[in-house]
Amino acid sequence: MKTVVCGSFAYDNVLKFEGKFSDHLIQSELNNINVSFLCQNLRKEFGGCAGNIIFNLSLIEADAFAIGTIGKDAGPYLEWMKKNNIDTQYIETINNSYTAQAYITTDQDANQITTFHPGAMQFSNKIKIPNDNSISLGLISPDGRDGMIEHTKQLIDMNVPYIFDPGQGMPMFDKEELVFFTENSFWIVMNNYEFKMYSEVTGLSTSDIVSSGKTLIITDGEKGSKIFSPKEELSIPTPKVDHPKDPTGCGDAYRAGIIYGINKKMSLEKIGQLSSALGALKVESYGTQNHKINNDIKKLL
Repeated sequence: MKTVVCGSFAYDNVLKFEGKFSDHLIQSELNNINVSFLCQNLRKEFGGCAGNIIFNLSLIEADAFAIGTIGKDAGPYLEWMKKNNIDTQYIETINNSYTAQAYITTDQDANQITTFHPGAMQFSNKIKIPNDNSISLGLISPDGRDGMIEHTKQLIDMNVPYIFDPGQGMPMFDKEELVFFTENSFWIVMNNYEFKMYSEVTGLSTSDIVSSGKTLIITDGEKGSKIFSPKEELSIPTPKVDHPKDPTGCGDAYRAGIIYGINKKMSLEKIGQLSSALGALKVESYGTQNHKINNDIKKLL
């Protein structure tokens, strides 16, 4: 049985700012910002939530495929995916649009500012999840608004349990819509900042979510992650990274570990350990899809 990963494919334009954002922001003028950051380094990488997650799943040889939309400029991305044994059957090209573009600037404290152009991602609702009884798990990750809603409804109709990962797509939805995603999910994953935003909008706490029988994972970078389930609460440390290079995409690597662990029926602790190790491994490389599996990861599979 397979996992379907629903989400975005994008080109990541990654910039490194050698200073701190906070040194260039005046607290009393945050409603009147006019600021620029000089970045000497620029890289163009393959990215997008679904793209990053399915790349990591291919590295650990998980049985999964992704659905989503790309633009007329996506030839190099398709070649990259095929080179990495990623199934592109349900990745559709929108010929009158560009592939989604993310402009990600990271400062020396690993804070990030991202500007995003959705491009072809806005048409992801055109893709239908294959209803052939081959799917045992789904992931709803940031994508076009209509696509996230439509794919969730399809998974519900197919009676396929799914992980809800709203991420940076959260501002597209109001309280009622976020509650809809939540109530029908089996697992929920967010980083610490996203969960604070989510709680403010929905009014839901960790105990509210867990009491409804769901498992909630909240990640917090180098501080580790927490897993809340009806049976237990776990704190998972992040493995030490001696030479961190780029945090972009570490959350997507973490999510690949969750998918693999669920399908392999691992304990929550082992799922957390694998996911954290994948996230830490990604931090050691620039870009979101340039790392390779090492022996430490292999021991956890």
